[in-house]
Amino acid sequence: MYEDIKQKYKDLENKLVDPALINDRTEMTKVSKEHSNLKPAYEMILEWEKIDNDLTGNQEIIKNESDAELKAIAQSEIEELENKKAKLEAAIKEELHPANPNDKKDAIIEIRGGTGGDESALFTADLFRMYSRFAETHGFKVELLNSSVIGIGGYKEVIFEVKGTGAYGLLKYEAGTHRVQRVPETEKQGRIHTSTSTVVVLPKAEEVDLEIKMSDIRIDTFCSSGPGGQSVNTTYSAIRVLHIPTGMIVSCQDQKSQHQNKEKALQILRSRLLAKAEEDRQARESVERKSQVGGGDRSDKIRTYNFPQDRITDHRIGESWHNISTIMDGDLDDIISALKEKLN
Repeated sequence: MYEDIKQKYKDLENKLVDPALINDRTEMTKVSKEHSNLKPAYEMILEWEKIDNDLTGNQEIIKNESDAELKAIAQSEIEELENKKAKLEAAIKEELHPANPNDKKDAIIEIRGGTGGDESALFTADLFRMYSRFAETHGFKVELLNSSVIGIGGYKEVIFEVKGTGAYGLLKYEAGTHRVQRVPETEKQGRIHTSTSTVVVLPKAEEVDLEIKMSDIRIDTFCSSGPGGQSVNTTYSAIRVLHIPTGMIVSCQDQKSQHQNKEKALQILRSRLLAKAEEDRQARESVERKSQVGGGDRSDKIRTYNFPQDRITDHRIGESWHNISTIMDGDLDDIISALKEKLN
């Protein structure tokens, strides 16, 4: 039933050990990604085949065995195995034909302070830590791409990549405006302040997904800056990339060299362009549909973090959760599961 998928997986495995592929970086990236994406389905297919063989064995017992008790046990196992087989078939189908092909990609997350001054920047840092801890518990890797730090430890902006198959599919529900209500560390009077930070979640675009023509970009260099805008080095290692056709500008200064900053800036630009292409496609299909790739318009308040009441409320589905300190420590699974169930 799944012989073509198994054969495709084996062909990809053979390609990966082909010496000729090593010299072709683009093709190597493409084959590695395809192999990685197909692996979960391949492993489920192997499990499906085992269950199918067990079913056949139990059916043979019922057909040929005279012992009534043994036949009853076999019949009971058949019902359980058929249930497992049906669930696996559905899972394999979803894995091979996901509703959103981007769900398997790595994610690029951009968090920016909104209203609330320094408190907003501190909340941005809290969100960055929350997503970093969430990524860690799921076996994903986090790589900082660019940041703008303020002196008290917050971020005006932080852009980072979450690496791991399915990262985007999980984190896309976080896109939108996040509101926090708490007594800020900077507030001496003990008054509750309301601040916001915006979160944008993009599927990471590979070179095989979207090619950027060098003739379409302008690259400028400048000195990296730290808190308050002061220069932190005398070398022009920071990079600013302008995509001329769209006017998009990406800056990157957190890497050690100009080459690394350029690479990361192009990575962010490629993902933003892919997101824009997807957004334009959705807009063409339905002009009335208000959407941003990742599931939330930046201007909309999607969630409130109320620290005095130990409550987080997601306004899209009208549900609340308590134990805010645990959630801010990366325990987002219950929230994401609820969003996935009700928003899909």
